[in-house]
Amino acid sequence: MTPGNAPNKEPDAMSQLPRGIRNNNPGNLDYVGQPGAHLETGVPCPRFAAFPTMADGIRALRDQLLRYGERGLTTVRAIISVYAPASENPTGAYIYALCSRMGVQPDTVLDLHDTATQRALIAGIATMENGPGHLGLPQIDQALHAAPAVPQPAEA
Repeated sequence: MTPGNAPNKEPDAMSQLPRGIRNNNPGNLDYVGQPGAHLETGVPCPRFAAFPTMADGIRALRDQLLRYGERGLTTVRAIISVYAPASENPTGAYIYALCSRMGVQPDTVLDLHDTATQRALIAGIATMENGPGHLGLPQIDQALHAAPAVPQPAEA
């Protein structure tokens, strides 16, 4: 076999991206029947939602944060304790990193309807879930301004 005919053993660029980015789901939201989403494919244990566009995934994360607020979860500590429970994540480190990024204390009450707060939470969560450099603030802003929040099925 000549070098030109050798099978390509290198993974494609898409497979090198974090799972949440591949799924257009920067928050790694579980699939719970969100409108327009489907259960991710191509992984051994599918769990997360896959959205048609990154903007859809950003808005789904915003909507989840708003649902948390409706349940009285309005601090970083309260939100992340449910969002990234200690049974699956280093929750304390997650809370600390997110608070550091946002410049708030873990028990500071947040206005989850405030666009700047939504933006900061989404940017911080996306970084915690996928690593830095995958989601820019202009991309978040564009998604948040493109459509109003829509109630969707609640996620635990």
